[in-house]
Amino acid sequence: MTFYNKELTYRVTLDTELNLFIVFNEEDANQFATGVTIEQAVQELKKIA
Repeated sequence: MTFYNKELTYRVTLDTELNLFIVFNEEDANQFATGVTIEQAVQELKKIA
């Protein structure tokens, strides 16, 4: 899924083996973050984006 946030656009995937959400920056796929929740992953992505 792709989500649009006023600050950034991101794509969310779920790693079912690790039970982690992975959030990718749509503008730069090399920027990504993980978290137990989508919200946590997005907050981590905002720190590096």
